[in-house]
Amino acid sequence: MLPSFHSFSSSLLQVSSHIIRRRAFSQTRIRTLSMLSESPPEATTSQATFPISPIPKNPLGEGRYIRTAAALIIGDEILNGKTLDRNSNYFARYCFEQGVELQRIEVISDDENQIIEASRRMVRNYDFVITSGGIGPTHDDITYASLAKSFNQSLIHHTETLKRMEAMSRTRKWNAQRNTQQNAEQRTAYQRMALFPENAEVIFVGTDIWVPVVRLEGKLCILPGIPTLFQRMLTGLTPFLPLPPVNERPMRIQVFTDRPESMIAPYLTTLQKEVKPNGIQIGSYPVMGKGVFVSLIGKKARARESEAGDASGEDYLMGVARDVERQTGGKIVSDEEVAQKKEEARESRLQTSTTLSETPRDAKF
Repeated sequence: MLPSFHSFSSSLLQVSSHIIRRRAFSQTRIRTLSMLSESPPEATTSQATFPISPIPKNPLGEGRYIRTAAALIIGDEILNGKTLDRNSNYFARYCFEQGVELQRIEVISDDENQIIEASRRMVRNYDFVITSGGIGPTHDDITYASLAKSFNQSLIHHTETLKRMEAMSRTRKWNAQRNTQQNAEQRTAYQRMALFPENAEVIFVGTDIWVPVVRLEGKLCILPGIPTLFQRMLTGLTPFLPLPPVNERPMRIQVFTDRPESMIAPYLTTLQKEVKPNGIQIGSYPVMGKGVFVSLIGKKARARESEAGDASGEDYLMGVARDVERQTGGKIVSDEEVAQKKEEARESRLQTSTTLSETPRDAKF
């Protein structure tokens, strides 16, 4: 039996109302997360001002640059789904912008044996390795201790880090009160955050951050798991890294087409074979219900002369992008336009799933 017009209209109103409420909640949540991510972590940033470490010699050797990288994300909370890993994505974007090829990302638990095995293997195989997480004061924060074992070092309290911790504490009332009220066990836990492998290189990268980047074997940099702090410290670490020259760094151009991926696939396959000798990578990434983004990545330096003549890498890549525009009926889009179309697709999926889940079982369309 068909539902009455009144019940059908009421159902649609309920669905529409739910969509509006859910969208408002989603936007509020995004704003809240944004505010949280932009707020400095209370435990690590300070009103005190600290000197930044001097730039050391190239740890890889004179004239050598970082070419490959790997990320080791440490934490049970990542593996059990409690915490969303944002640090590996940020690190991937950082490596791309710096012209470093990120070849591996691993997520492992707070387990000493796993940390030892993975860290040794990564240092052996890559020029630049970062770890994220496990450097706090609690029982499961075992990154420093595990990495000390990994590279056969003892643990020692780092005097300058302890001084900065105390200076930071004095600038905050709640921290100062806590320090006067701490018992011996609490103070030991607090000072664990300055207990480093004895031969580590300790790099202070921010004037208002007491926690340093601890570097081992000239390659492995230990970073915190807090996303905002991770991002700030990785950015601050940049001058201390032997990164490739600017003209060797990549650039990306994206073309958007509303044609289905299967229609443009043969053309893209042929094109990739033609431009691969010039170091250009082509990928296609469909957005449900919207179309396809064609990504073209190349170096800013000159392309191979046999193919590109005197054109710079940037000019040559743009020429390839123009050809993709013509052949796919698409257009070159900015990063902002890419983000907008992806958000539109996400909203469309949200509305569709909400409508399907909220429509009364007896409603007939």
